Amino acid sequence: MSFALAVSIGNTRTQIGRIVDGVVQEFATVSSDTPTEALEQLAVTVEDSVRLQGSEISSANVGLAVLKQLRSVDEVAYLRFASVYKNFDAAADFHRELELMEKAEHVESAQV
Repeated sequence: MSFALAVSIGNTRTQIGRIVDGVVQEFATVSSDTPTEALEQLAVTVEDSVRLQGSEISSANVGLAVLKQLRSVDEVAYLRFASVYKNFDAAADFHRELELMEKAEHVESAQV
């Protein structure tokens, strides 16, 4: 039995598949260096992770799930998505995000 996972965006509900497909489509157009297979896998991973949160989730949680997965797939696409998702309005916002990425990378490499 399959069910449609609903995403709440304001007062509107839509299916998660349509949201994730839209995100993948957007990255495919802005990041020609990222293989389609990697983007499709990102979509599956995001959809799977948000399904674990229940039958209805917020668009904010979808955005966080995308950010979490996207960084490992394409750092430039990650920054582009983060700039919109986190409402960057100055170059300092990009600088801060790059510093956070570097710190996370350092922590991850120390754990290996």
